[in-house]
Amino acid sequence: MEKNYFDLTERVALITGCSSGLGVQMAKALASQGCNIVAVARRKNLIDEVAKEIAEKYKVKAIGVTCDITSTENVENAVDIVMQKFGRIDILINNAGTGSGATVAENVEDSQFEGEVAIDLTGSFKMARAVAKKAMIPATYGRIINIASMYGLVGNNIAPAVAYHAAKGGVVNLTRALASEWGNKGITVNAICPGYFETPLTKETLDSEFFQQYARTMIPMQRYGKEGELDSAAIFLSSPASTYVNGVILPVDGGYTAM
Repeated sequence: MEKNYFDLTERVALITGCSSGLGVQMAKALASQGCNIVAVARRKNLIDEVAKEIAEKYKVKAIGVTCDITSTENVENAVDIVMQKFGRIDILINNAGTGSGATVAENVEDSQFEGEVAIDLTGSFKMARAVAKKAMIPATYGRIINIASMYGLVGNNIAPAVAYHAAKGGVVNLTRALASEWGNKGITVNAICPGYFETPLTKETLDSEFFQQYARTMIPMQRYGKEGELDSAAIFLSSPASTYVNGVILPVDGGYTAM
C-alpha cells in the first residue's frame, strides 16, 4: 500500500488571520488532507462562515475562535478554548498580519511602526509561545509555520514599507530562533515568505498598470502568485513529510528574491 506523505487526518491546525485571503486558502488546503481546522481572527462572523464552509466541503471538524493576537490574554484564552475542544494542536500557521501603507521612512509615525511590529512579529511570538507551551511541548510534536514575506528578506524601492520590512525580517529570525530552541522537543519551526499574491489587502495595488509592469520586470516568472500556489508549501511543512525540515525560510515568490 502506498504511503500518503501528506496525510493530515485527525490533526488539528490553528491558523491566524483566517477570515479571508491566504489564511483561508491555506486552511482549505490542509482540510483537503483531512486536517481539522481552527480559524482564528478578530471578526467572528467571518471566521464562523469560513469554519462552516470548510466543515461542509471537506468533512472535517472546523471552528472559529475570535482572538486579537496583540493581546496576551486573548491568545492564552484562544489556545485554552482549542485545547478544551480538541485536546491537541498539531499545527500552527501564524498568518495574521497587516500592511502599514506606503509611507517613506522619514515620515513613518511611531504608532505606525509599533503597530506593525505588534501584529506581525510580537503577535506571532505570543501565539507560538502559547501553543508550544500548552500543546506542542507536552505532546513532543508540532509544526509551526510563520508567514513572513519576501520583504522580510530584501528591501524594495517601489512601495515604501519600512515597518513591514522590519516586522517580517523579525519573523524570519524569530523562526530560526524558535527552531533552534524547540527542535529537540519534536517541534519544527519554518517560515514561508510569499511574494506578490492577490488578496483583499493587495488587489487594488496589484491591479494597477504601474505595478503590473513592475512585476513583468522584477519577477522572473513575470506574474503574480495565483490562488492555491501557496498551498503546497503549507501542506508540506505541516505534514509528516517534513520531519527533518527545521528553521527553513522558504520564499514562494516566482523568483523575486533570486534577482
